Amino acid sequence: MKLAVTSEGNTLQSPLDPRFGRARYFIVVDTETGKFSAVDNTVNLNAAQGAGIQAGKRIAGLGVEGLVTGHVGPKAFSTLEAAGVQIHTGASGTVGDAIEQFKAGKLVPITSPDAEGGRS
Repeated sequence: MKLAVTSEGNTLQSPLDPRFGRARYFIVVDTETGKFSAVDNTVNLNAAQGAGIQAGKRIAGLGVEGLVTGHVGPKAFSTLEAAGVQIHTGASGTVGDAIEQFKAGKLVPITSPDAEGGRS
């Protein structure tokens, strides 16, 4: 499965970023092979508005099937849901830890936003 994880850095050892739209990086990983790449999200990091929607469109464009993050606001949630991306929250630790939590089935997909707009 192709999975995106919000991250504060560009490696699997980087801390998970609890924000979605304003995360510094998205780590895109193939959960079967372990191969990954870092996608810079600085364009949305300091956006005045619309960071969640733009980040959602970017994630959808990467062809990921799932997302692991801390929180997702309503507009980002709608964008991701429309693209068929499953959203998983509740992970902790590093990006690598979050991937292992996902693979172990500890992260259940959410069915509604879990943050107010402008905070994701």
